Amino acid sequence: MPYLGSEDVVKELKKALCNPHIQADRLRYRNVIQRVIRMSKLDQWGQAEVLNFLLRYQPRSEEELFDILNLLDSFLKSSSPGVVMGATKLFLILAKQFPHVQTDVLVRVKGPLLAACSSESRELCFAALCHVRQILRSLPGHFSSHYKKFFCSYSEPHYIKLQKVEVLCELVNDENVQQVLEELRGYCTDVSADLAQAAIFAIGGIARTYTDQCVQILTELLGLRQEHITTVVVQTFRDLVWLCPQCTEAVCQALPGCEEIIQDGEGKQALIWLLGVHGERIPNAPYVFEDFVDNVKSETFPAVKMELLTALLRLFLSRPAECQDMLGRLLHYSIEEEKDMAVRDRGLFYYRLLLAGVEEVKRILCSPKSDPSLRLLEDQAEKPVNSWASDFNTLVPVYGKARWATICACQGTERRGPDLSNTASFATSGPLIPEENKERAQELPDSGALTLVPNHQLTAEYFEKTWLSLKVAHQQVVPWQGAVHPDTLQMALQSCCWSPRAWKCRSL
Repeated sequence: MPYLGSEDVVKELKKALCNPHIQADRLRYRNVIQRVIRMSKLDQWGQAEVLNFLLRYQPRSEEELFDILNLLDSFLKSSSPGVVMGATKLFLILAKQFPHVQTDVLVRVKGPLLAACSSESRELCFAALCHVRQILRSLPGHFSSHYKKFFCSYSEPHYIKLQKVEVLCELVNDENVQQVLEELRGYCTDVSADLAQAAIFAIGGIARTYTDQCVQILTELLGLRQEHITTVVVQTFRDLVWLCPQCTEAVCQALPGCEEIIQDGEGKQALIWLLGVHGERIPNAPYVFEDFVDNVKSETFPAVKMELLTALLRLFLSRPAECQDMLGRLLHYSIEEEKDMAVRDRGLFYYRLLLAGVEEVKRILCSPKSDPSLRLLEDQAEKPVNSWASDFNTLVPVYGKARWATICACQGTERRGPDLSNTASFATSGPLIPEENKERAQELPDSGALTLVPNHQLTAEYFEKTWLSLKVAHQQVVPWQGAVHPDTLQMALQSCCWSPRAWKCRSL
């Protein structure tokens, strides 16, 4: 093996580590590993590549494991983020049987990660934030003492700001809740509607623990009377009263006047749901519904109409005198004039339900108005580090496992490229016959399966010429179905390769 400081050290190292003779000799293999770890003349790219090679090594004993970790310790102090992340991944994987060692490593890598989150490189910053969120799934509050590092800067792009908002939401504790909420409150009026929406939803998430402070901030945001802010706040209130019933009274007091501002379909749905479920606490609820019913013909969102039907029927059960007339008008419109079949069916169902009696309506519609137990279901359990250690220092935290697997599969296909060696025939591998015709397929000659070639340009003239030149591989008789109108027959003949008595499958 050549001197480890030479230019070709990475290539030679890969050959050595992949050599089966060296792998079979554990002592020799270990010596190679130790010599590699002690090298100092490689640049940061070589060091990162070497650390990636070392992932395939499996220590034979605990003593050997800790010897290697001690030798790797200096890589955690590197000035290169790539080397630090590569060393961290190697530590996490080698120490998979020692959770306390993994935790210590993540504590040590906290500084380099925070530095990367403040990097001028937007790509590096975004990837580091995704890794921070991944660590927080196993170590909640791991970065809580450094929460100010995740405050947004004015010049940062919105996708980095959105990631920082998500991180801030996970770092809240008794010591920093006031500062974090004030920071998020500032984002709620940002020129970016996406950032404002994310900040409001983040405050709603924090409200499950610090309800009073968050509800006060959300109520004050309604005073701005801006459509996109009011819409998101009302949606947040809808989720909040379901999970935290103790804030219902404050939310009901804040709702009057919102109907004049909201134009978005999702915002209308949230407001209508609140008015229907908690309408007995909101004095002007029937009058708001009356405006919705009067303008139902001009409503463009079918989901809003369906929510209006349910909410008005619920309010009718608690305030019948004020809702009877408008409920009748809404049901008449839904059944007789509405063109959307889902809305019509909903109205018809409620009409028949009312015919069955009020008690039957109450039995079906009067469900619980809140369910605090869902908070326990929504709280994600802490994931062990080993569940994501192999994904550390990759793009999986950025894209997610499923999407990254799809990207890798597509890239593999692009590298191989389509096989166009025989452009006259796209049939290369096995019969294209339905499962139910397998027995009959044994009697047929092997014509090859159909293989689709992506991005292949095929003119109509070439296709027609090729199709007509193919021989008939199979002819199947179809029973005659009786008299057919000539126009129908002509249309069928133009759209497919059927004939009145048989169809022919040409061999590709």
